[in-house]
Amino acid sequence: MTDNRYKALTDVLKRRVLVLDGAMGTMIQSHALSEKDFRGERFENHHCNLLGNLDILSLTQPQLIADIHHAYLSAGADIISTNTFCATSISQSDYQTEALTYELNLKSARLARVVADQFSREAFDKPRFVAGVLGPGKRGVDCEQLCLAYEQATQGLLDGDVDILLLETIFDTANAKAALVAVTNVLKKRGTNVPLWISSAVSSDGEHTLAGQTVEDYWQSISPAKPFCVGFNCSLGSEALLPHLKALSKIADSLIAVYPNAGLPNKAVDYQETPTQMANILRGFARCGLVNIVGGCCGTTPEHMAAIASSISGLTPRASGELS
Repeated sequence: MTDNRYKALTDVLKRRVLVLDGAMGTMIQSHALSEKDFRGERFENHHCNLLGNLDILSLTQPQLIADIHHAYLSAGADIISTNTFCATSISQSDYQTEALTYELNLKSARLARVVADQFSREAFDKPRFVAGVLGPGKRGVDCEQLCLAYEQATQGLLDGDVDILLLETIFDTANAKAALVAVTNVLKKRGTNVPLWISSAVSSDGEHTLAGQTVEDYWQSISPAKPFCVGFNCSLGSEALLPHLKALSKIADSLIAVYPNAGLPNKAVDYQETPTQMANILRGFARCGLVNIVGGCCGTTPEHMAAIASSISGLTPRASGELS
C-alpha cells in the first residue's frame, strides 16, 4: 500500500462511513459455472475436480471476477475484497492445488487492484480500496502449518498491492492467533505496515463468536495485534448483530466494521433480507454511531450494496482513536 493511498483511506474514514462490497460467492454461484468453466484451459487435465474452488477462478475466469468487482464498485462500494477466501494451502489441498497459494493471492489482488484504480481515476473525490482476504483455516492443524499457510497467502496479497489485510470469519482462536503471528512476521520482514482488519462471526446461540468467545474475550484476544479495524461478518443476519456491536463499541479503540449475511437462508438456500431491509438496519447502526465500515456477506449482491450506500450517505462515522 502506498503512503498516498493510506492517507486517502484515513482521510475518507474521518468524514463518512465506508461501504465494503457484498458476497463474491453469491455472485459467482449466480453464473452456474460448470467443471469445465472452473478448469479453463490451464487446468483442463487436472487430476481431481475443481468445481466449487471459487478462488481458482481468478486464474481461469479472471474477467468474471473483474466484472464482479466492477459491479460492486458501480453500486457504490468503497472497498472491494479479493477472491481469496479459501486461498491458503490448507484449504486448497482439498483440490490438490496447494502449490498455487501464492499465485492465487497475487493474481486475485492484482485483479481487484486494477478495477479499484480504474474507479479511483474516474472519480478523484471517491478513492476506492482493496482488502486482501485471509479466510478461515481448519481445526486440528498444527500452529506451524497454519502460520506457513497464512504467510504464503499474505505474501501474495501484499505483492498484489492490497490496501488492507482482512482476516475474516474467525471461527477458531488457534487459527486466528496463527494468522496474526503470520501477518505480523511477514510485515516485519518486509519492513512495511498495512492496516489489519479482523472480523469474527457470531454463533447460532447469538451470544458468542464462533470461537466460543464473548465480545469482551474476542477483543482481548486480538487487541495485542493493534488492529486498524475490528468487527463482525456473516452470522445470523443484520439485526442480530446489534448487541454485539454495542458491546464492542464500548471497549474497542479501533475502527468498527460490520458486514452480515442477508438474513438467514431458507431450505432452498435463499437469503431473506431484501436490499431495503438490510439497508435500513445498517443505517440504524450508523445513526447510533456504532460503525465506520458496513457491507454484506453471504446472500448480498450489488443491489444490496447500492441500497446500503444510499442509506448511509451523509451519516457521521464512529469516532475512533485509530484516526486521531
